[in-house]
Amino acid sequence: MSGPLIDFDRVSQIYAARDGSPVWALRDVSLTVEAGEFVCLIGPSGCGKSTLIHLLAGFLTPTSGDVRFRGRPLAGPGPERGVVFQEYALFAWMTARQNVEFGLRMQRVSAPIRRRRALEALDRVGLRHAADRYPHELSGGMRQRVAVARALVVEPEVVLMDEPFAAVDAMTRTTLQEDLLRLWRETGVSVLFVTHNIDEAVFLAQRVVVMGAGPGVIREDLTVDLPYPRDRGSADFGREYARIAAALARGSRTAGGVDGGTDGRPDGGTDGERRAA
Repeated sequence: MSGPLIDFDRVSQIYAARDGSPVWALRDVSLTVEAGEFVCLIGPSGCGKSTLIHLLAGFLTPTSGDVRFRGRPLAGPGPERGVVFQEYALFAWMTARQNVEFGLRMQRVSAPIRRRRALEALDRVGLRHAADRYPHELSGGMRQRVAVARALVVEPEVVLMDEPFAAVDAMTRTTLQEDLLRLWRETGVSVLFVTHNIDEAVFLAQRVVVMGAGPGVIREDLTVDLPYPRDRGSADFGREYARIAAALARGSRTAGGVDGGTDGRPDGGTDGERRAA
């Protein structure tokens, strides 16, 4: 393949406010992602991180600019782009296996093959034993594993993840992060991952794209040059954390403010965070 897998080329997204005035969610954003790459988007609330995910998923059409996949403009959702949302988005009336089968059913895959592939996907995320349980019978972490299995079962080239672990406790979040890295290495899929959490970005990503708000723009694109698996207690990890925190602070000054969450820190003080020494 020549060129990047994903290419946002001078993309702007404008919504209309209630009074009809334009609201810029994104302005002139350019970003590329290579095949097999793990990229995190981080920034304050309202900086357009989720809008980028929705554009690449095919749920939105850009106001201006182009979003290309393998060099071709997008024309709506497609099986080569799997999506995992923060709120699980499972069908309550379907079992875990049936939820995982859903995308395969839309592709008209035969029932025996759907079942086999769904069970294999659940086995990959450690949930084969829960295949016949309904979402209300699963913990938050288990539901999110089902969502990941559903995204992967159609064998996408990229998985788009919009704060997928934000709703789970800190211990479950760490386990899910480790599981995601294992699946990424096993499958070779690209990952575009939205987070507010600096620790999570440093632990997961090869690149961290720092965004700013008002309107949404890319402030910095940073390579995380640490080997896997990463040690949160190491000095190198702390230095990368501090580097990204500084980039967020620079971006907030440029944008005239940042969503500080509960305690004014750039990532909102979410679970699993650390302060750089």
